[in-house]
Amino acid sequence: MSAVLVPVLRQPAAVEIFDPRHYAGVRKPLAEATTLPPWAYTSEEFYRREVETIWMREWNFFGRADRIPNPGDYFTVDFVGVPIIVIRGKGGEVRAFSNSCRHRGAAMLRGDGNCNAIRCPYHSWAYDYEGKLIVAPEMEQTKDFRMEDFPLIPLKLEQWAGFIFINLDENAGPLKDYLVDLPEVLSSYRFENMVCVRRKEYTLESNWKIYVENAMEAYHVPTVHRSTLSRQKGVFPTVEPSNGQWMALHKEHEGTRALLTGDTGFPRIPTLEGKAARGSYYPLIFPSTMFGSTTDCMWWLELQPLSASRTKLIVGSCFPKEVTERPDFEEVVQRYYKRWDISIPEDNEISALQQIGLASPFSKPGRLSYAEPLVHVFNNWVLDRVLGPQERRT
Repeated sequence: MSAVLVPVLRQPAAVEIFDPRHYAGVRKPLAEATTLPPWAYTSEEFYRREVETIWMREWNFFGRADRIPNPGDYFTVDFVGVPIIVIRGKGGEVRAFSNSCRHRGAAMLRGDGNCNAIRCPYHSWAYDYEGKLIVAPEMEQTKDFRMEDFPLIPLKLEQWAGFIFINLDENAGPLKDYLVDLPEVLSSYRFENMVCVRRKEYTLESNWKIYVENAMEAYHVPTVHRSTLSRQKGVFPTVEPSNGQWMALHKEHEGTRALLTGDTGFPRIPTLEGKAARGSYYPLIFPSTMFGSTTDCMWWLELQPLSASRTKLIVGSCFPKEVTERPDFEEVVQRYYKRWDISIPEDNEISALQQIGLASPFSKPGRLSYAEPLVHVFNNWVLDRVLGPQERRT
């Protein structure tokens, strides 16, 4: 009996995967467009190009400043190979530094906590909250050594409405020029008056783009969330116009979208106006932070890529400060946690299954439906950075 020969489907060689010709289908209008090639989700070389052209250059989201409310409070994060310290100073300022001692480079703080000074565990060099070197033992005999020449390396950090953003490019423009009209669109939620009451972390066995695409379309809801979110009736959300580095869906509905059908929760946010008062906004702040902004609260999905096929997901839950002070808050908020703790793992699981399928040597680009317009926008946003911008019809 003769052997069965299985054809081997080859992706372009590593030197060719950034050839724009491989992405011509993605660049077409939505009704004609293809999805990204599978290697865009599985190739470590493609991921490294994303680190260089996206993560090291764009404004990245790192939660809320109320995580570190007091002077000396800090948290650390290892982000695309860059160890970072975020710390609150004596005057209330929040700053970010490279978590690398100026002596011989050791990481100094780990996890989160409170400190009197940023002290290196290797040789006890220490820095104040502003990054100034204040202790350098046994350096008296080092010729021409001046402590003022060795501060911590600062990173660009700005805030909007209590949210922290960091840019690893020292030449980056201001955050306001990145967000443009998003603060105005979402202003009636009064995010600055909200409190983060829970952060929950997951490790996803999927590429970061898979999760963004999932969050920016409702096409999957009747299937993936058939017994949960699909019970929240309504038509597909509409795409909102935007001027900054963000895009959004808006869904008109009654009540909140942060509870499962049948559960009751907190009162509406009284300041809501316009479309915010008539439903929910679901913006993506490029490259990878999604907000769920609904009538009584907000939650965020923050992605930190770990490799081509693994991602850290952080889910933050925020409520107006006066709501968190209600005597029944801890009891009622469990209903919101229930909704997130059911629906988010459903998205995590389907994203892992997509990653498995895309890793097949038989996987090829697919086609998009009319219900996935922001997947198309997002794919092209990524290509505009990984490959360089290209004129195209929308």
